[in-house]
Amino acid sequence: MPKAPGTIAVVGATGRQGGAAAVELLVPGARVRALVRDPATAKAAALAERGVELVTGDLTRSDTLAPLFEGVDAAYAMTTMYPNGTDYETATGLAIAEAASSAGVPHLVYSSVGGAERNSGVSHFQSKRRVEERIGELGLNATFLRPVLFMDNFSEFGVDVEDGTVTVRLPFPDGIPLEMLAVRDLGRAAGSVLLGAEVPGGAVEIGGDKRTGSQIAEAFGEAAGLPARYEALPLEAVGADSDMAAMFRWFAETPAYQADFEATRALVGGDGPLDLPGWIRHVQWTPDS
Repeated sequence: MPKAPGTIAVVGATGRQGGAAAVELLVPGARVRALVRDPATAKAAALAERGVELVTGDLTRSDTLAPLFEGVDAAYAMTTMYPNGTDYETATGLAIAEAASSAGVPHLVYSSVGGAERNSGVSHFQSKRRVEERIGELGLNATFLRPVLFMDNFSEFGVDVEDGTVTVRLPFPDGIPLEMLAVRDLGRAAGSVLLGAEVPGGAVEIGGDKRTGSQIAEAFGEAAGLPARYEALPLEAVGADSDMAAMFRWFAETPAYQADFEATRALVGGDGPLDLPGWIRHVQWTPDS
């Protein structure tokens, strides 16, 4: 049952994931307090213009996070390996957990990753798992949202138009469905949980669609009105020993991601999560994007 909006802290509000959560929380009238490194940046200023309270802090130092979490009704946090690697990600996640515990945050929603708990061997999955474990050790009332691959990544890599043909290239064999989710829907799911939706067991893997490489290419081709093809690259294309290669290798060792699509629909609400064609329309992707 949704509760009355209160004050909710958001870590990562100037990024895609935290930004999506902040937007969803503003809709029902929650008071959003966001952590920023520099309140003078354009993204931070845009948040402030929407009524978000800005708190300046350092993610690697739990003592500087105290003002963010003081007196809040709930908090949302995410961590990332970019640009400083998985050790940095773990350090920031532990600092967040320690600060939330010290402040007595009533409910922490942590955005982890699908498969974090399943010994994937992927470094940036394992770094998030270490954060989950520390949150558990501290006894925090927490919910872990574990999103699968973000559709939004296709805005940055994998999709090209060559000689009038949409070409999708990934280091992943065709014929195996790859589960995916729009960042928008992570934000909606996070908003639901922060406002009182219950997640049995305190953790859920969330996804909005699943498609093979050829089906991914077909979706982009249909949107562009162009023929499309999928080309499976060797793992060496992303560095055979890289963390990215480890992730795509894991994707191919089914079952990899194991999203609960029914639970995702319930958390996202409305018409449910976007499928890939819906996301393509949502972001207004074009061949020139």
